[in-house]
Amino acid sequence: MRAALLIVLGLAIGIIGTVFGMNAIKQRNPFPHAVMVVMAHHVGDLRNAVKAQRCDATQNREQLGRLLAASTDITAAFPGVEQGFTDEAQHLQNQIQAAVQAAPADCAALTAALKPVGETCQSCHQKYR
Repeated sequence: MRAALLIVLGLAIGIIGTVFGMNAIKQRNPFPHAVMVVMAHHVGDLRNAVKAQRCDATQNREQLGRLLAASTDITAAFPGVEQGFTDEAQHLQNQIQAAVQAAPADCAALTAALKPVGETCQSCHQKYR
């Protein structure tokens, strides 16, 4: 009876230890999540600027430039993914580059520039998330 109880206790502790270990291994690489968080931050700042009607051309250009810089890390953050994901990442970079080149000076232009970027993000998240 005592031996059976110790075996069950040992198995329970082993299972719990395995679960903790697997979670630690899974969270070992924070880079993919960090890239997405940084991009969401910059898009959020731009959307907040539109909501507050404070769309300064210099700040818009700066935030879009940072968003573009962060988007270049997508393929590095997700190594070994299928070609479709890589194509979506490239399409997103193209959309952000177009927004940077549009140089939105007011809120209406910024909203128009962000629309294709948001649609591309949404499309990718629906396919690959």
